[in-house]
Amino acid sequence: MTMSRRDFFKKAATQAAAIGFISAGGLELRANPLGMPIGCQTWPVRDMLAKDFPGTIKQLAEAGFQTIELCSPVGYADSGFAGLAKYSGTELQRILGDAGVTCVSSHFSITELRQHQESRIAWAKDVGLTQMIVPTLGGPGKPTMDDVKRAADEYNKMGARSARAGIQQGLHNEDFELTMVEGKRTYDLLLDLLDPQLVKFQFQVSTISRGYDAAQYFTNYPGRFMSMHVQGWSAHAKKIMPVGQDTLDWKKIFAAAKTGGIRNYFVEMNLEMMKASVPYLRELQA
Repeated sequence: MTMSRRDFFKKAATQAAAIGFISAGGLELRANPLGMPIGCQTWPVRDMLAKDFPGTIKQLAEAGFQTIELCSPVGYADSGFAGLAKYSGTELQRILGDAGVTCVSSHFSITELRQHQESRIAWAKDVGLTQMIVPTLGGPGKPTMDDVKRAADEYNKMGARSARAGIQQGLHNEDFELTMVEGKRTYDLLLDLLDPQLVKFQFQVSTISRGYDAAQYFTNYPGRFMSMHVQGWSAHAKKIMPVGQDTLDWKKIFAAAKTGGIRNYFVEMNLEMMKASVPYLRELQA
């Protein structure tokens, strides 16, 4: 549908039209695992965004993505997102709305939050975000227990500042989070050290390649997660695949995600794989 729901209701003057809407709404509900819109991360299309942000968002919407996750134009300036800085937060929100997609989440670097957290919170509020996520706490490659405790303490304080602004701080799992400390996973230690109310987690499903099982974490840590990055993974080919063309049990993952507390999810692969994942996600029942 190209018209908004509000316009649709204005134009739906007959009972037949109303029934048609109810039927379409039912299909839409079944199309969204967990009752959530199909989302994607914009990192894989960062080069396209740099050239044409409105056009790229429109293309993602046409591919079937209903919500997107951004990356900060400050923290990710060197990765292709610097061009977003020419738009104000409210302008970004308008462009996204014009394309018919929502955006409640963005990635920020830990460095920019250390230096300018209050201004980044203000930008997030202007865009309409409710989630601010860092990809990694940026600790050393071979951390000590004290390193992990210091990182957790710092991020708890950041989480408290975001909470006061009505925004949930989140943590992705890359690099530092995938290290080991005294025979234990740093990620597991952070789940114990970070305040459950101040910091939620965003799970990178492709870390199954490192032994990090999404369904297992969602089940073992109920309510600790708020989102996930979705990648298909083939255990046979040992590579990323479109969702539904891989060997992961997505019904199991999405069912466990309800226990984990997942609120939204974002497909994150190259554009063609992301597009190829949409039909499966539309049909998935969890």
